[in-house]
Amino acid sequence: MSESQTDVLVVGAGPVGLMLAGELRLGGARVVVAERLPAPTTQSRASTLHARTMELLDQRGLIAELGEVARDDTGHFGGIPLPLGVQPSRYAGLWKVPQTRIEEILGVWATGLGAEVRRGCELTALDQDGAAVTAVLRDQDGSTARLRARYAVGCDGEKSTVRGLAGFEFVGTAAGRELLRADVAGIDVPNRRFQRLPRGLAIAARRPDGVTRVMVHEFGRPAAARRAEPDFDEVTATWARVTGEDISRGTPVWINSFGDASHQVTRYRRGRVLLAGDAAHAQMPVGGQALNLGLQDAVNLGWKLAATVRGRAPAGLLDTYHEERHLVGSQVLSDIAAQATLLLGGPEVEPIRSVMSGLLELEAVRDRLGSGISGVGIRYPMEDAGHPLLGARLPHAELITEAGASTTGALLRSGRGLLLELEPRSSDREDLRTVARGWADRVCAVTARPRPGDRAVATRALLARPDGHVVWADGGERQLRGALTRWFGHPLPT
Repeated sequence: MSESQTDVLVVGAGPVGLMLAGELRLGGARVVVAERLPAPTTQSRASTLHARTMELLDQRGLIAELGEVARDDTGHFGGIPLPLGVQPSRYAGLWKVPQTRIEEILGVWATGLGAEVRRGCELTALDQDGAAVTAVLRDQDGSTARLRARYAVGCDGEKSTVRGLAGFEFVGTAAGRELLRADVAGIDVPNRRFQRLPRGLAIAARRPDGVTRVMVHEFGRPAAARRAEPDFDEVTATWARVTGEDISRGTPVWINSFGDASHQVTRYRRGRVLLAGDAAHAQMPVGGQALNLGLQDAVNLGWKLAATVRGRAPAGLLDTYHEERHLVGSQVLSDIAAQATLLLGGPEVEPIRSVMSGLLELEAVRDRLGSGISGVGIRYPMEDAGHPLLGARLPHAELITEAGASTTGALLRSGRGLLLELEPRSSDREDLRTVARGWADRVCAVTARPRPGDRAVATRALLARPDGHVVWADGGERQLRGALTRWFGHPLPT
Protein backbone atom coordinates (compact mmCIF):
# COMPACT_ATOMS: atom_id res chain seq x y z
CA MET A 1 0.00 0.00 0.00
CA SER A 2 1.42 3.37 -1.05
CA GLU A 3 1.83 6.08 1.59
CA SER A 4 1.90 9.88 1.32
CA GLN A 5 2.08 12.72 3.82
CA THR A 6 0.46 16.07 4.40
CA ASP A 7 -0.11 18.51 7.24
CA VAL A 8 -3.90 18.23 7.42
CA LEU A 9 -6.38 15.74 6.00
CA VAL A 10 -9.85 17.22 5.55
CA VAL A 11 -12.58 14.64 4.97
CA GLY A 12 -15.49 16.07 2.98
CA ALA A 13 -15.47 18.52 0.07
CA GLY A 14 -18.73 20.26 0.85
CA PRO A 15 -18.80 23.98 1.68
CA VAL A 16 -17.36 23.47 5.18
CA GLY A 17 -14.48 21.26 4.06
CA LEU A 18 -13.56 23.56 1.18
CA MET A 19 -13.77 26.67 3.36
CA LEU A 20 -11.47 25.00 5.88
CA ALA A 21 -9.05 23.92 3.16
CA GLY A 22 -8.74 27.49 1.91
CA GLU A 23 -8.23 28.85 5.42
CA LEU A 24 -5.51 26.27 6.08
CA ARG A 25 -3.70 27.16 2.88
CA LEU A 26 -3.84 30.87 3.77
CA GLY A 27 -2.07 29.91 6.97
CA GLY A 28 0.61 27.97 5.09
CA ALA A 29 -0.49 24.39 5.88
CA ARG A 30 -0.42 21.59 3.30
CA VAL A 31 -3.91 20.20 2.80
CA VAL A 32 -5.48 17.12 1.22
CA VAL A 33 -9.28 17.01 0.95
CA ALA A 34 -10.77 13.52 0.54
CA GLU A 35 -14.30 13.36 -0.89
CA ARG A 36 -16.32 10.18 -1.37
CA LEU A 37 -18.39 11.57 -4.25
CA PRO A 38 -16.68 11.45 -7.68
CA ALA A 39 -18.09 14.85 -8.70
CA PRO A 40 -19.65 17.84 -6.95
CA THR A 41 -23.29 17.26 -6.06
CA THR A 42 -26.00 18.90 -8.14
CA GLN A 43 -28.38 18.87 -5.16
CA SER A 44 -28.66 22.27 -3.52
CA ARG A 45 -29.94 21.56 -0.04
CA ALA A 46 -29.11 24.90 1.56
CA SER A 47 -29.69 28.22 -0.17
CA THR A 48 -29.31 30.95 2.46
CA LEU A 49 -26.29 32.87 3.68
CA HIS A 50 -26.51 35.06 6.77
CA ALA A 51 -24.81 38.36 7.54
CA ARG A 52 -21.81 36.99 9.45
CA THR A 53 -21.06 34.41 6.75
CA MET A 54 -21.21 37.12 4.09
CA GLU A 55 -18.78 39.18 6.16
CA LEU A 56 -16.38 36.23 6.27
CA LEU A 57 -16.63 35.78 2.49
CA ASP A 58 -15.88 39.49 2.15
CA GLN A 59 -12.82 39.03 4.38
CA ARG A 60 -11.54 36.52 1.83
CA GLY A 61 -12.43 38.57 -1.25
CA LEU A 62 -15.14 36.17 -2.44
CA ILE A 63 -18.23 38.39 -2.46
CA ALA A 64 -17.77 39.46 -6.07
CA GLU A 65 -17.69 35.80 -7.13
CA LEU A 66 -21.28 35.39 -5.96
CA GLY A 67 -22.54 37.74 -8.67
CA GLU A 68 -26.06 39.13 -8.40
CA VAL A 69 -27.63 37.72 -5.25
CA ALA A 70 -31.25 38.06 -4.15
CA ARG A 71 -31.62 39.50 -0.67
CA ASP A 72 -34.52 39.37 1.78
CA ASP A 73 -34.88 41.65 4.79
CA THR A 74 -37.21 39.30 6.65
CA GLY A 75 -36.31 35.97 8.19
CA HIS A 76 -38.27 34.01 10.73
CA PHE A 77 -38.16 32.36 14.11
CA GLY A 78 -40.16 29.16 14.03
CA GLY A 79 -42.16 30.50 11.09
CA ILE A 80 -42.96 33.81 12.81
CA PRO A 81 -41.58 36.76 10.77
CA LEU A 82 -38.38 38.27 12.16
CA PRO A 83 -36.69 41.34 10.59
CA LEU A 84 -33.03 40.59 9.85
CA GLY A 85 -32.29 43.53 7.58
CA VAL A 86 -31.88 45.74 10.66
CA GLN A 87 -28.87 43.90 12.04
CA PRO A 88 -25.70 46.05 12.34
CA SER A 89 -23.91 44.65 9.32
CA ARG A 90 -23.18 45.72 5.78
CA TYR A 91 -24.68 42.37 4.78
CA ALA A 92 -27.78 42.39 6.97
CA GLY A 93 -30.59 40.18 5.76
CA LEU A 94 -30.83 36.80 4.02
CA TRP A 95 -28.79 36.18 0.88
CA LYS A 96 -30.08 33.51 -1.50
CA VAL A 97 -27.15 31.52 -2.89
CA PRO A 98 -27.57 27.85 -3.88
CA GLN A 99 -25.22 25.51 -2.04
CA THR A 100 -23.92 24.23 -5.38
CA ARG A 101 -22.71 27.73 -6.23
CA ILE A 102 -21.07 28.16 -2.81
CA GLU A 103 -19.22 24.86 -3.27
CA GLU A 104 -18.07 25.88 -6.74
CA ILE A 105 -16.69 29.21 -5.54
CA LEU A 106 -14.97 27.74 -2.48
CA GLY A 107 -13.54 24.87 -4.53
CA VAL A 108 -11.92 27.24 -7.04
CA TRP A 109 -10.60 29.40 -4.19
CA ALA A 110 -9.17 26.53 -2.13
CA THR A 111 -7.51 24.72 -5.04
CA GLY A 112 -6.21 28.04 -6.36
CA LEU A 113 -4.44 28.46 -3.03
CA GLY A 114 -2.89 25.00 -3.40
CA ALA A 115 -5.28 22.62 -1.63
CA GLU A 116 -5.39 19.13 -3.14
CA VAL A 117 -8.91 17.72 -3.59
CA ARG A 118 -9.18 13.97 -4.19
CA ARG A 119 -12.66 12.99 -5.41
CA GLY A 120 -14.02 9.47 -5.47
CA CYS A 121 -11.85 8.84 -2.44
CA GLU A 122 -13.45 7.22 0.63
CA LEU A 123 -12.05 7.08 4.15
CA THR A 124 -12.11 3.49 5.45
CA ALA A 125 -9.79 3.57 8.48
CA LEU A 126 -8.37 6.19 10.81
CA ASP A 127 -5.84 5.83 13.61
CA GLN A 128 -3.79 8.33 15.55
CA ASP A 129 -0.66 8.30 17.67
CA GLY A 130 1.27 11.02 19.46
CA ALA A 131 2.74 12.40 16.26
CA ALA A 132 0.20 12.00 13.47
CA VAL A 133 -3.02 10.55 12.09
CA THR A 134 -2.92 7.64 9.64
CA ALA A 135 -5.85 7.33 7.24
CA VAL A 136 -6.65 4.59 4.73
CA LEU A 137 -8.34 5.94 1.60
CA ARG A 138 -10.06 3.81 -1.04
CA ASP A 139 -10.40 5.02 -4.62
CA GLN A 140 -13.24 4.18 -6.99
CA ASP A 141 -11.22 1.38 -8.59
CA GLY A 142 -10.92 -0.35 -5.22
CA SER A 143 -7.25 0.47 -4.69
CA THR A 144 -6.23 1.77 -1.27
CA ALA A 145 -3.57 4.16 -0.09
CA ARG A 146 -2.33 5.28 3.28
CA LEU A 147 -2.10 8.99 4.09
CA ARG A 148 -0.24 10.22 7.15
CA ALA A 149 -1.20 13.70 8.36
CA ARG A 150 -0.35 15.81 11.37
CA TYR A 151 -4.09 16.34 11.96
CA ALA A 152 -7.40 15.24 10.43
CA VAL A 153 -10.68 17.14 10.36
CA GLY A 154 -14.07 15.58 9.69
CA CYS A 155 -16.27 17.85 7.59
CA ASP A 156 -18.27 14.89 6.33
CA GLY A 157 -21.77 15.67 7.52
CA GLU A 158 -24.35 14.27 9.90
CA LYS A 159 -23.36 10.65 9.25
CA SER A 160 -19.67 11.47 9.68
CA THR A 161 -17.29 8.57 9.13
CA VAL A 162 -14.54 10.49 10.91
CA ARG A 163 -16.69 10.96 13.99
CA GLY A 164 -17.40 7.23 14.20
CA LEU A 165 -13.86 6.04 13.52
CA ALA A 166 -12.32 8.49 16.00
CA GLY A 167 -14.78 7.65 18.78
CA PHE A 168 -16.41 11.04 19.38
CA GLU A 169 -19.36 11.07 21.78
CA PHE A 170 -22.43 12.38 19.93
CA VAL A 171 -25.24 13.19 22.33
CA GLY A 172 -28.73 14.60 21.92
CA THR A 173 -32.24 13.62 20.89
CA ALA A 174 -33.51 11.63 17.91
CA ALA A 175 -36.02 13.08 15.47
CA GLY A 176 -39.63 12.92 16.58
CA ARG A 177 -41.12 14.84 13.64
CA GLU A 178 -40.04 15.49 10.07
CA LEU A 179 -40.57 17.64 7.01
CA LEU A 180 -40.76 16.15 3.52
CA ARG A 181 -38.98 18.30 0.96
CA ALA A 182 -38.93 18.17 -2.84
CA ASP A 183 -37.92 20.30 -5.80
CA VAL A 184 -40.64 19.78 -8.40
CA ALA A 185 -40.85 20.99 -12.01
CA GLY A 186 -44.10 21.49 -13.87
CA ILE A 187 -46.44 22.43 -11.02
CA ASP A 188 -48.33 25.62 -10.30
CA VAL A 189 -49.17 26.09 -6.63
CA PRO A 190 -49.35 29.29 -4.57
CA ASN A 191 -46.16 30.40 -2.87
CA ARG A 192 -46.47 29.74 0.85
CA ARG A 193 -44.26 30.97 3.68
CA PHE A 194 -44.81 28.66 6.66
CA GLN A 195 -48.55 28.37 6.13
CA ARG A 196 -50.23 26.55 9.01
CA LEU A 197 -53.31 24.71 7.79
CA PRO A 198 -55.68 22.57 9.87
CA ARG A 199 -53.83 19.36 9.03
CA GLY A 200 -50.26 20.54 8.79
CA LEU A 201 -47.54 22.96 7.70
CA ALA A 202 -46.99 23.78 4.01
CA ILE A 203 -44.18 25.78 2.39
CA ALA A 204 -43.78 26.48 -1.33
CA ALA A 205 -41.40 28.76 -3.23
CA ARG A 206 -41.07 28.90 -7.00
CA ARG A 207 -37.58 29.59 -8.29
CA PRO A 208 -36.73 31.67 -11.38
CA ASP A 209 -36.06 28.45 -13.33
CA GLY A 210 -39.65 27.34 -12.81
CA VAL A 211 -38.88 24.63 -10.27
CA THR A 212 -40.92 24.83 -7.06
CA ARG A 213 -39.50 23.74 -3.72
CA VAL A 214 -42.25 22.29 -1.55
CA MET A 215 -41.99 21.27 2.09
CA VAL A 216 -44.76 19.68 4.09
CA HIS A 217 -45.36 18.32 7.59
CA GLU A 218 -48.53 16.58 8.70
CA PHE A 219 -49.37 17.45 12.30
CA GLY A 220 -49.06 14.50 14.65
CA ARG A 221 -47.16 12.37 12.17
CA PRO A 222 -43.92 11.03 13.69
CA ALA A 223 -40.62 10.88 11.85
CA ALA A 224 -40.34 7.71 9.79
CA ALA A 225 -37.54 5.18 10.33
CA ARG A 226 -35.94 5.61 6.90
CA ARG A 227 -33.19 3.72 5.11
CA ALA A 228 -33.70 5.78 1.96
CA GLU A 229 -35.23 9.09 0.95
CA PRO A 230 -39.02 9.24 0.58
CA ASP A 231 -40.50 8.62 -2.85
CA PHE A 232 -42.55 11.15 -4.78
CA ASP A 233 -45.80 9.32 -4.10
CA GLU A 234 -45.33 9.90 -0.36
CA VAL A 235 -44.65 13.59 -0.92
CA THR A 236 -47.68 14.07 -3.19
CA ALA A 237 -50.00 12.15 -0.86
CA THR A 238 -48.91 14.15 2.19
CA TRP A 239 -49.14 17.42 0.27
CA ALA A 240 -52.67 16.54 -0.85
CA ARG A 241 -53.82 15.70 2.68
CA VAL A 242 -52.43 18.94 4.09
CA THR A 243 -53.24 21.41 1.26
CA GLY A 244 -55.89 19.68 -0.83
CA GLU A 245 -53.74 20.22 -3.95
CA ASP A 246 -52.57 17.65 -6.48
CA ILE A 247 -48.90 17.95 -7.49
CA SER A 248 -48.57 14.37 -8.73
CA ARG A 249 -48.26 15.44 -12.39
CA GLY A 250 -45.08 17.34 -11.62
CA THR A 251 -41.59 16.02 -12.23
CA PRO A 252 -39.49 15.55 -9.08
CA VAL A 253 -35.97 16.94 -9.43
CA TRP A 254 -34.83 16.12 -5.90
CA ILE A 255 -36.51 14.67 -2.82
CA ASN A 256 -35.42 14.29 0.77
CA SER A 257 -36.68 14.54 4.32
CA PHE A 258 -35.30 16.00 7.49
CA GLY A 259 -36.34 15.77 11.10
CA ASP A 260 -35.99 17.69 14.31
CA ALA A 261 -33.09 15.61 15.64
CA SER A 262 -30.59 17.57 17.72
CA HIS A 263 -27.09 16.23 18.46
CA GLN A 264 -23.70 17.70 19.32
CA VAL A 265 -20.37 16.08 20.09
CA THR A 266 -19.20 16.62 23.65
CA ARG A 267 -15.75 17.70 22.40
CA TYR A 268 -14.86 19.14 18.99
CA ARG A 269 -11.36 17.69 19.31
CA ARG A 270 -10.02 14.26 20.22
CA GLY A 271 -6.25 14.37 20.10
CA ARG A 272 -5.26 14.99 16.50
CA VAL A 273 -8.77 14.62 15.08
CA LEU A 274 -11.26 17.49 14.98
CA LEU A 275 -14.79 17.96 13.66
CA ALA A 276 -16.53 20.89 11.98
CA GLY A 277 -19.97 21.55 10.54
CA ASP A 278 -22.66 18.89 10.65
CA ALA A 279 -20.10 16.29 11.71
CA ALA A 280 -19.89 18.14 15.02
CA HIS A 281 -23.52 19.17 15.37
CA ALA A 282 -26.67 17.89 13.70
CA GLN A 283 -29.79 20.02 13.78
CA MET A 284 -32.96 20.69 11.85
CA PRO A 285 -31.91 22.91 8.90
CA VAL A 286 -34.10 25.89 9.72
CA GLY A 287 -33.35 29.06 7.75
CA GLY A 288 -29.96 27.84 6.56
CA GLN A 289 -28.44 27.97 10.04
CA ALA A 290 -26.68 24.60 9.65
CA LEU A 291 -24.66 25.74 6.63
CA ASN A 292 -23.77 29.09 8.17
CA LEU A 293 -22.79 27.54 11.49
CA GLY A 294 -20.49 25.10 9.69
CA LEU A 295 -18.78 27.74 7.56
CA GLN A 296 -18.14 29.81 10.68
CA ASP A 297 -16.67 26.71 12.37
CA ALA A 298 -14.22 26.39 9.48
CA VAL A 299 -13.03 30.00 9.65
CA ASN A 300 -12.55 29.78 13.41
CA LEU A 301 -10.53 26.56 13.12
CA GLY A 302 -8.47 27.16 9.98
CA TRP A 303 -5.97 29.76 11.17
CA LYS A 304 -5.52 28.04 14.54
CA LEU A 305 -4.79 24.65 13.01
CA ALA A 306 -2.45 26.15 10.40
CA ALA A 307 -0.50 27.95 13.13
CA THR A 308 -0.30 24.68 15.07
CA VAL A 309 1.12 22.57 12.25
CA ARG A 310 3.61 25.30 11.40
CA GLY A 311 4.88 25.40 14.97
CA ARG A 312 3.81 28.98 15.63
CA ALA A 313 0.78 28.45 17.83
CA PRO A 314 0.90 29.49 21.47
CA ALA A 315 0.02 26.87 24.08
CA GLY A 316 -3.68 26.07 24.14
CA LEU A 317 -4.58 27.89 20.91
CA LEU A 318 -6.09 24.83 19.22
CA ASP A 319 -8.21 24.07 22.28
CA THR A 320 -9.95 27.44 21.92
CA TYR A 321 -11.67 26.03 18.84
CA HIS A 322 -13.78 23.73 21.01
CA GLU A 323 -14.19 26.33 23.75
CA GLU A 324 -15.54 28.93 21.35
CA ARG A 325 -17.48 26.95 18.77
CA HIS A 326 -19.07 24.36 21.09
CA LEU A 327 -20.63 27.22 23.04
CA VAL A 328 -21.95 28.87 19.87
CA GLY A 329 -23.19 25.54 18.49
CA SER A 330 -24.99 24.72 21.72
CA GLN A 331 -26.84 28.04 21.67
CA VAL A 332 -27.83 27.62 18.01
CA LEU A 333 -29.11 24.09 18.65
CA SER A 334 -31.18 25.36 21.56
CA ASP A 335 -32.72 28.09 19.41
CA ILE A 336 -33.43 25.62 16.60
CA ALA A 337 -35.10 23.18 19.00
CA ALA A 338 -37.44 25.99 20.06
CA GLN A 339 -38.14 26.81 16.42
CA ALA A 340 -38.88 23.16 15.64
CA THR A 341 -41.56 23.13 18.32
CA LEU A 342 -43.12 26.32 16.95
CA LEU A 343 -43.01 25.01 13.39
CA LEU A 344 -43.98 21.37 13.67
CA GLY A 345 -46.24 21.43 16.69
CA GLY A 346 -49.96 21.15 16.00
CA PRO A 347 -52.82 23.17 17.51
CA GLU A 348 -51.33 22.64 20.98
CA VAL A 349 -48.51 25.13 20.24
CA GLU A 350 -50.79 27.96 19.10
CA PRO A 351 -50.79 29.63 22.55
CA ILE A 352 -46.98 29.57 22.56
CA ARG A 353 -46.88 31.01 19.05
CA SER A 354 -49.24 33.77 20.12
CA VAL A 355 -47.04 34.67 23.08
CA MET A 356 -43.92 34.54 20.89
CA SER A 357 -45.52 36.83 18.30
CA GLY A 358 -46.20 39.35 21.05
CA LEU A 359 -42.65 39.15 22.38
CA LEU A 360 -41.28 39.78 18.89
CA GLU A 361 -42.89 43.19 18.99
CA LEU A 362 -40.19 44.12 21.54
CA GLU A 363 -36.96 45.44 20.04
CA ALA A 364 -34.79 43.68 22.62
CA VAL A 365 -36.30 40.31 21.72
CA ARG A 366 -35.88 40.94 17.99
CA ASP A 367 -32.26 41.96 18.54
CA ARG A 368 -31.48 38.89 20.67
CA LEU A 369 -32.95 36.41 18.20
CA GLY A 370 -31.77 38.27 15.09
CA SER A 371 -28.18 38.60 16.26
CA GLY A 372 -28.08 34.88 16.99
CA ILE A 373 -29.47 33.80 13.62
CA SER A 374 -27.36 36.27 11.63
CA GLY A 375 -24.20 35.49 13.62
CA VAL A 376 -23.28 39.13 14.13
CA GLY A 377 -23.89 38.87 17.86
CA ILE A 378 -21.21 36.24 18.46
CA ARG A 379 -18.76 37.40 21.11
CA TYR A 380 -16.14 34.91 22.21
CA PRO A 381 -15.08 34.90 25.88
CA MET A 382 -11.93 36.93 26.56
CA GLU A 383 -9.85 37.08 29.74
CA ASP A 384 -10.32 40.85 29.92
CA ALA A 385 -13.52 41.83 28.13
CA GLY A 386 -13.81 45.38 29.43
CA HIS A 387 -13.94 46.96 25.97
CA PRO A 388 -17.21 46.40 24.05
CA LEU A 389 -15.30 45.16 20.98
CA LEU A 390 -13.32 42.44 22.76
CA GLY A 391 -14.40 39.01 21.54
CA ALA A 392 -16.80 40.52 19.00
CA ARG A 393 -16.27 40.57 15.26
CA LEU A 394 -14.62 43.60 13.69
CA PRO A 395 -17.40 45.68 12.09
CA HIS A 396 -17.20 46.78 8.48
CA ALA A 397 -15.71 50.24 8.15
CA GLU A 398 -14.60 52.38 5.21
CA LEU A 399 -11.01 53.49 5.76
CA ILE A 400 -8.30 55.64 4.27
CA THR A 401 -4.91 53.95 4.67
CA GLU A 402 -1.44 54.95 3.56
CA ALA A 403 -2.06 52.87 0.44
CA GLY A 404 -5.44 54.48 -0.29
CA ALA A 405 -9.08 53.58 0.28
CA SER A 406 -9.81 50.25 1.92
CA THR A 407 -12.17 48.48 4.32
CA THR A 408 -11.74 46.44 7.47
CA GLY A 409 -12.77 43.34 5.51
CA ALA A 410 -10.17 43.95 2.81
CA LEU A 411 -7.41 44.36 5.41
CA LEU A 412 -8.08 40.79 6.63
CA ARG A 413 -7.77 39.11 3.22
CA SER A 414 -4.19 37.99 3.70
CA GLY A 415 -5.31 35.56 6.40
CA ARG A 416 -3.05 37.24 8.95
CA GLY A 417 -4.01 39.09 12.08
CA LEU A 418 -4.60 42.82 11.88
CA LEU A 419 -3.24 45.57 14.13
CA LEU A 420 -5.27 48.63 13.17
CA GLU A 421 -4.43 52.10 14.48
CA LEU A 422 -7.23 54.58 13.82
CA GLU A 423 -5.97 57.74 15.52
CA PRO A 424 -2.71 59.62 15.02
CA ARG A 425 -0.13 58.59 17.58
CA SER A 426 0.41 61.14 20.32
CA SER A 427 3.91 61.93 21.58
CA ASP A 428 3.36 59.99 24.82
CA ARG A 429 2.19 56.82 23.07
CA GLU A 430 4.30 53.89 21.96
CA ASP A 431 4.51 53.32 18.22
CA LEU A 432 2.26 50.28 17.84
CA ARG A 433 4.04 49.15 14.70
CA THR A 434 7.25 48.95 16.67
CA VAL A 435 5.52 46.88 19.34
CA ALA A 436 4.17 44.45 16.73
CA ARG A 437 7.35 44.16 14.66
CA GLY A 438 8.24 40.77 16.13
CA TRP A 439 4.96 39.35 14.77
CA ALA A 440 5.22 40.90 11.29
CA ASP A 441 5.03 37.45 9.66
CA ARG A 442 1.67 36.78 11.37
CA VAL A 443 0.14 40.22 11.90
CA CYS A 444 -0.32 43.08 9.44
CA ALA A 445 0.05 46.52 11.06
CA VAL A 446 -1.97 49.29 9.40
CA THR A 447 -2.48 52.95 10.24
CA ALA A 448 -5.71 54.37 8.85
CA ARG A 449 -8.44 56.89 9.45
CA PRO A 450 -12.17 56.32 8.99
CA ARG A 451 -13.78 57.90 5.98
CA PRO A 452 -15.80 60.99 6.94
CA GLY A 453 -19.02 59.97 8.65
CA ASP A 454 -18.02 56.33 9.24
CA ARG A 455 -18.23 55.60 12.97
CA ALA A 456 -18.54 51.83 12.80
CA VAL A 457 -15.31 51.21 14.74
CA ALA A 458 -15.32 53.36 17.87
CA THR A 459 -11.81 52.75 19.15
CA ARG A 460 -8.33 54.23 18.94
CA ALA A 461 -6.56 51.00 18.04
CA LEU A 462 -7.36 47.28 17.94
CA LEU A 463 -5.93 43.85 17.24
CA ALA A 464 -8.05 41.33 15.33
CA ARG A 465 -7.42 37.64 14.73
CA PRO A 466 -7.43 36.24 11.16
CA ASP A 467 -11.11 35.31 11.62
CA GLY A 468 -11.93 38.95 12.31
CA HIS A 469 -12.61 38.76 16.06
CA VAL A 470 -11.06 41.48 18.22
CA VAL A 471 -8.66 40.42 20.98
CA TRP A 472 -7.21 43.79 22.09
CA ALA A 473 -8.59 47.34 21.93
CA ASP A 474 -7.42 50.66 23.33
CA GLY A 475 -5.04 49.10 25.82
CA GLY A 476 -1.44 49.92 26.55
CA GLU A 477 1.78 48.49 25.19
CA ARG A 478 1.94 45.75 27.81
CA GLN A 479 -1.59 44.56 27.08
CA LEU A 480 -0.90 44.58 23.34
CA ARG A 481 2.22 42.46 23.75
CA GLY A 482 0.23 40.07 25.91
CA ALA A 483 -2.54 39.75 23.31
CA LEU A 484 -0.04 39.24 20.48
CA THR A 485 1.69 36.47 22.43
CA ARG A 486 -1.60 34.90 23.57
CA TRP A 487 -3.02 34.57 20.07
CA PHE A 488 0.00 34.57 17.74
CA GLY A 489 2.79 32.99 19.76
CA HIS A 490 6.20 34.30 20.67
CA PRO A 491 7.79 37.04 18.53
CA LEU A 492 10.57 36.32 16.11
CA PRO A 493 14.03 36.86 17.58
CA THR A 494 15.50 40.27 16.77
